[in-house]
Amino acid sequence: MFRMLPLVVLLVSACAGAEPRYLIDPPDVAGQTRLAVSTIEVRQVSLPTYAEGSDILLEDADGALMPVKSAAWADDPVRAVTLSLADQMGRASNATVAAEPWPLEASPDISVHVRVTAMVARADGTFDLTGQYAVSSFDKVVRERISRFDISTPMPETTPTGIARATSQSVTALSNQILTALRR
Repeated sequence: MFRMLPLVVLLVSACAGAEPRYLIDPPDVAGQTRLAVSTIEVRQVSLPTYAEGSDILLEDADGALMPVKSAAWADDPVRAVTLSLADQMGRASNATVAAEPWPLEASPDISVHVRVTAMVARADGTFDLTGQYAVSSFDKVVRERISRFDISTPMPETTPTGIARATSQSVTALSNQILTALRR
């Protein structure tokens, strides 16, 4: 009996994690925004506990967030959203943008802090991303501020691919909102 235990553990381990994995992958950038700053640090994004896990969640008819069967995020959601936001902001602007920790010797002109209060694939076919972002500037290069965001993205299909696409589009919309606030 006990000799079979390692085989059972091996089989269970082989079956676990075999689900498809989906990226939070922002779409291509159309143009560049000229900003009043040249360097931006994107601090680690704060997500609600339910959104930090590897399961892709979908709201059911009763409002419960349920894992989508056989689907998981390809990367840690906090890391993926932080890096996607930094990448999108860097591609869509004239600024040098990096996620923390800041990799250059000179300090960044500003830091962007994002706190997400809701990140939900709704049963009604929308994806909601709400919360606030803060722009901090140690050297007062720009006016510091805290702004709210409330982004609702249509989700034509409630499949893992549809949820991943809507998540990516929402991160892009947040990036655009922050960049608009930082325009010259």
